[in-house]
Amino acid sequence: MKKEEISNLISNICKEEGLKKEFLSLLVETLELRNNPFHPLVFINGQPKIGQNVSIGFFSEINAKNSEIVIGDNCDIASFVAINCADSHNRCLEIEKEIARKSIILENNVFVGSHCVIKGGAHIGHHSVIGAGTIVNGVRIPPYSLVTGNPMKVREGYYKNRT
Repeated sequence: MKKEEISNLISNICKEEGLKKEFLSLLVETLELRNNPFHPLVFINGQPKIGQNVSIGFFSEINAKNSEIVIGDNCDIASFVAINCADSHNRCLEIEKEIARKSIILENNVFVGSHCVIKGGAHIGHHSVIGAGTIVNGVRIPPYSLVTGNPMKVREGYYKNRT
């Protein structure tokens, strides 16, 4: 089957709501994805604690394997975000024998923009915004902060008078 034929088949399937759900179910099963309450293409590894009213966009990853990740209530995590407790570079360089893992906490009402990376050890305070493309190092970020860039810049209290 050619790429164009596959594309047309998927387009036709997705027009019918019942077939669309069946197609997604088969896709999840075929790719051995883990079911989750967000989107079939959100990748969750380990047992993160995820609060109420949380939105996670497709192609985002939450890796809590052998560590703790806590995502508070009312958080919005865009597509293509990596929240990853693991850091294996020292193991690859044979400096350490194990993968380093540190917990990650996002307090309530945190927005994480598209294409962000949140590394182990990060603690993001409530009502903070992580701008698109930001790499958040494993540090504590105060509430109401705006965090942007690589290297990241933290503007503390940016949203304090706006809520």
